[in-house]
Amino acid sequence: MRWGIRRMHYSVPAGLYAIGQPTHESPVLVTANYKLSFDLLRRELSGKDLWLLVLETFGINVWCAAGKGTFGTAELVSRIQKVELDKVVNHRTIVLPQLGASGVAAHRVRKATGFRVKYGPIRACDLPLFLKNGLKTSEENRRIKFTFRDRLVLTPMELVGAWKISLVVLLLLFILGGLSEQEFSLQGVLSRSLSPGLIYLGALLVGSFITPILLPWIPGRAFSLKGAQLGLLWAFAASITLASAWSVGSIIALFLIVPAIAAYFAMNFTGCSTFTSLSGVQKEMRIAVPVIILSIVTGGVTLVLGKFL
Repeated sequence: MRWGIRRMHYSVPAGLYAIGQPTHESPVLVTANYKLSFDLLRRELSGKDLWLLVLETFGINVWCAAGKGTFGTAELVSRIQKVELDKVVNHRTIVLPQLGASGVAAHRVRKATGFRVKYGPIRACDLPLFLKNGLKTSEENRRIKFTFRDRLVLTPMELVGAWKISLVVLLLLFILGGLSEQEFSLQGVLSRSLSPGLIYLGALLVGSFITPILLPWIPGRAFSLKGAQLGLLWAFAASITLASAWSVGSIIALFLIVPAIAAYFAMNFTGCSTFTSLSGVQKEMRIAVPVIILSIVTGGVTLVLGKFL
């Protein structure tokens, strides 16, 4: 699943699950049916007796599903009614993960089901203390800390997600390398494609790995802008090393394409970050995507024309 293989099938059936030996008075926690979230909760709640209400989010985690609307009011109300939760427990309180709050209207849930929504801490590891304190959490446990380690953990998935498009790009570079000479030679093509391939992989690394790691310290708010800045630095470094013998047209193409590639991959990290909102991401994409496409197309045309002029 972490390698992107059958990612959308990594889920458990929605419904009501028992952890330990819950009774009519045991707490009810709500989560998504993303198996990683489900397993994490079971691990952190080992030794506890409670009910776990799993919503149908189609294998998406709580935070993303709340933004998409699947971890939402309608699904929560429907799931409470389907499992007849009012007959399972005597109390009328359900605990939701705080990061699911954006998708749920608590007053509508209470009106439709009679259950009062209470939000727990940010992290699952803080749930045992939350339950021990009578469903009370501290302000500290309600705050998201998107630390260096948090960002580092997420970057491998960004790299994994880019491998398919990267294979296509490297293939195109291989073909362009073959078009640059009248006679096709595998050794010649490889030698001509090596520098462009390394430059592309560097841009990929800058956008998918280095930008997320350095996120708080790069100027600007837009992720695409942050990636473009580091991409520009990489383009400059490549122009005096890997591309030092290139033509003027090729160097121009380099400075058009590389920052755009880094900006694109950096923008993908918006879905992993606590620094963004749904409206902010949508606004950035409306502006950044056309600019990225225009920059790559212009650079590509410049590069191709430079091969024949």
